[in-house]
Amino acid sequence: MKILISNDDGVFAPGILAAKQAVEDLGEVYVVAPDVNNSSVGRRLTLFKHLELNSCKLDDGSQAYSVSGSPADSVVVGADYVMDGEPDLVITGINQGVNISCDITSSGTVCAALEAVSLGIPAIAVSLFVDPRTAYKQDENGEWYVDYDFSLAKKVLHDLVLKIKNKGFPEGVDLFNLNVPSNYENEEVKITHLSHKMLLKKVIDNTDEERREIFDYSLEENQESDNLIMIVSDLVKDYDEESDGYALMVEKRPSLTPLNANMTFRELKDW
Repeated sequence: MKILISNDDGVFAPGILAAKQAVEDLGEVYVVAPDVNNSSVGRRLTLFKHLELNSCKLDDGSQAYSVSGSPADSVVVGADYVMDGEPDLVITGINQGVNISCDITSSGTVCAALEAVSLGIPAIAVSLFVDPRTAYKQDENGEWYVDYDFSLAKKVLHDLVLKIKNKGFPEGVDLFNLNVPSNYENEEVKITHLSHKMLLKKVIDNTDEERREIFDYSLEENQESDNLIMIVSDLVKDYDEESDGYALMVEKRPSLTPLNANMTFRELKDW
């Protein structure tokens, strides 16, 4: 089994190494990913422009390739150029964050998987929902860091790929969207559908006292905020019980959503 792994967090993000480690016993694994973080870029493609492709090493010493482009670019480059023959499966992730609901069309992780589907290759997008209440820790010097616990995500991903290797994808399913909570209460995977939305978005300026700290955080030296605005977001809190958001946020268990890339709605008889 030939497996191509990519992501949107960048080739040196810890999640891509975790994905490789999760499935490397199941086939021949190649890693091709953006050279820098490309979160929330959707399915952006770099057409008729030069891309830089470099060989690099992951933290375990294994070979990977960095691409000066988007996640979707990386999948195309990996499948059509780096690999000797088309992959049997593309895995994107393990993304450090959450990718649920109809908002997944903005996700670089999910849209890289969609790009694989457009090439005729089945795909899995996998994300780790990091609970800030347990993931942020301090080292011996008092410095804060994020403790990414990929253990359950790696186990679920391994078991899913093993089942696909043995049985193939279910009929009519092009890709799986897998989300795993870091602070889980139940290890059993729940088959879900997409929630209506994941993010509540709002535009703020320097008059918003409630979000003033966020608004001012990334101001450059001597930069005035008078003509600046910012799009901010909060996670939706209410989900129906069979949705990915409910499984992940309320039941705190892995959510697996089977998806089809053809978004056509075929029944308009009564319209």
